[in-house]
Amino acid sequence: MKAGVLTVSDGVFRGEREDESGDLLARLLDERGYDVTRAVVPDERPAVADGIAALAKDARLVLTTGGTGVAPRDVTPEATLEVLDRPAPGIAEAIRADAAAKTPHGLLSRGVAGIRGETLVVNLPGSTGGCRDGFAVLEPALEHALELVAGQPSRHAQT
Repeated sequence: MKAGVLTVSDGVFRGEREDESGDLLARLLDERGYDVTRAVVPDERPAVADGIAALAKDARLVLTTGGTGVAPRDVTPEATLEVLDRPAPGIAEAIRADAAAKTPHGLLSRGVAGIRGETLVVNLPGSTGGCRDGFAVLEPALEHALELVAGQPSRHAQT
């Protein structure tokens, strides 16, 4: 299954910093059998929206890292909302709750999640710890979520 990782970072885009969080997400996905495509964009709303849309053309899952905080250039949530067809607020709420339980800085995350076509899109923080922890929250429901997004039969009991 194909997945995309979009790193949103001015410093990484300019080659001034290593893409540690993108590397981590790519490794986590690769270890679980995903075929991973990566992209890096600056903290600019059109670039983020275009990056998500481009990755979502071929991927069933797109994870973004970076740009989810409260700084003026943190525009990932707004750009993501521009390209989503439907929101999936429970995912972002669970990731935020987990982060807030670990650090008061978790309250500052504004990440969102939702569906574009048959692709699940999830914003994660720009830190490796935030990415690792956010992925751990997402992972138990990920396979089922991707099945549902693709319109595959549900494995939960029907009443």
